[in-house]
Amino acid sequence: MPLREIKNGPKVIGIKQVKKAISKGLAKKVYIASDAEPHVIGPIKDLCRENNVEFEIAGSMEVLGDICGIDVGSAAVALLNE
Repeated sequence: MPLREIKNGPKVIGIKQVKKAISKGLAKKVYIASDAEPHVIGPIKDLCRENNVEFEIAGSMEVLGDICGIDVGSAAVALLNE
């Protein structure tokens, strides 16, 4: 997982924001936590497939949250087009 890209690039954090970014065509890649609940990440994967957005299963929710500089875990992070 390219930590620098997530840490320094433009992004949105969290399921709702990631869904919005994908739907609006703003997301270029989505990182999904490996330990997120299937019913939570399933719709994100489907949206990525429908909108031809690359997604990658990444580290844990805690790791994604840490990389993003937040104090809680995150199930998904979307890197945005610049």
